[in-house]
Parts: sequence; C-alpha cells; structure tokens
Amino acid sequence: MIAGLTRAGVSFVVMGGPAARAHGSTRITEDLEICYDADGPNVEKLAQLLAGWNAYPRDVAPGLPFIMDAGTLRAAPVLTLTTDQGEIDLCDRVPGLGAYRQARKASVEITAGGVSFRVLSLLALIESKRSTGRPKDRDQIPELEALLELKGRRPS
Repeated sequence: MIAGLTRAGVSFVVMGGPAARAHGSTRITEDLEICYDADGPNVEKLAQLLAGWNAYPRDVAPGLPFIMDAGTLRAAPVLTLTTDQGEIDLCDRVPGLGAYRQARKASVEITAGGVSFRVLSLLALIESKRSTGRPKDRDQIPELEALLELKGRRPS
C-alpha cells in the first residue's frame, strides 16, 4: 500500500502502529495508518487511488451506497477503510501534532522494500500517543520511550 501511495504521488506520513513498528516496536498491526495532505490535488490523487482499490468503510455492512471520492475525504477527517490492498486508516491530522504540515515536520524518511516514505519520529509518535488518552496508546508509550533511549535520546 505504501508503494502504491508513493507511486500515485500522494503526500502522506505514516503514523500510529505502523510508524512504531518502523522504529522497532514489537507490536503487530494489521492496518496502515496515515496522515495525508488535505490540500489541493493531493486529495484527488488519494481518492482516485482508493477508488481503484475498491475502498469501503470498515465494519459497515457490504452493499450500502458509498462513493470514494475527494468529497468523501473532505467531509470525513478520519476514515477507516478496507480495500483490495488491505486495511487503511486515513486522518487529515495527527492527534497532539496537528495537520499534515506539522506531521511532516515531525517525521523522518525511511526506506523499506525499496520505497522511501515518511514516518512520524519517535518523539512525535510518543507525543501523539500521549494525546489520544486511549489505553492501548498509553500502554505502548514505555516501549517507545525505551526505543528512544536505545537511540541515545531521552523522552520528554
């Protein structure tokens, strides 16, 4: 999915569980979580790609009317979708950080599977997980802080 997003020229930052995994977390996640640039043609590119992947709301009965287009993305700042490629969570902002531009500033570039893309930095990921207040996010913070210390940085 990351390769497809990159090939389509979509501006995004990987966040949540997949970003934690990229930094060495042992937790496994089944979906890709991204913050996307909600400005201009990026929304059109993302919507077109998702429509081609037959995106449909996750945990919604099949067969209900759903149109995957730029209007849908603009109307729903958070979408959890299932696609032919797998499950994807879309957000136009990162909790505790802000919109795409702030997320991009708080990200680092990595390369995996021959594809270069951006993921939230460990510090930004910790800040984001703290801000959600969800137990599953709070539970992961000690592991992320330990990874940060292994890299020679101190959690704030």
